[in-house]
Amino acid sequence: MKKIVNIFLMVWVALPVWAQDGDVGKIDPKAQEKIRAARIAFITDRLGLTPEEAERFWPIYREFSNKRLELTQQFEQAKRNPDSKKPKEEHERELVELGFKLKQQELDLEKEYSTRILNVIPAQKLMALRTAEDDFRRLLMQQIQQRQLQEQRKREAQERNEQRLRQRNN
Repeated sequence: MKKIVNIFLMVWVALPVWAQDGDVGKIDPKAQEKIRAARIAFITDRLGLTPEEAERFWPIYREFSNKRLELTQQFEQAKRNPDSKKPKEEHERELVELGFKLKQQELDLEKEYSTRILNVIPAQKLMALRTAEDDFRRLLMQQIQQRQLQEQRKREAQERNEQRLRQRNN
């Protein structure tokens, strides 16, 4: 299983993550799918899921993740679309209240799905899930930062080469 994780990570590292059209912050759908596959392999390996456990675990976990994502998107949408009739201070207070409300909903969601997941995997594996999620997120961020640094160095090298060519031509 570790070989599979390594293969997924190497493939993912070799492919561009950001959209080809240059939209900053927009992730290429193909890259998103590769990230999802790498995440599944990583978490499955870290938790030591048997094939039977994985078959029952992943549909529940995906459902939970989608609902959790909806809560996050709800907050992000509220931040991006303030009511123009309200003062900024009032909007910010509403965001604070909404944030607390959504965190409570997320906690309730986690309790509900933890109960369902415990019917599929032992508590020890459920406890390891959050650590595995955090480790994968950290690994993903490191990979993105490394790629951005490599791209920056490549651009700088190209700029230096272009500058040298201009100096030679002058």
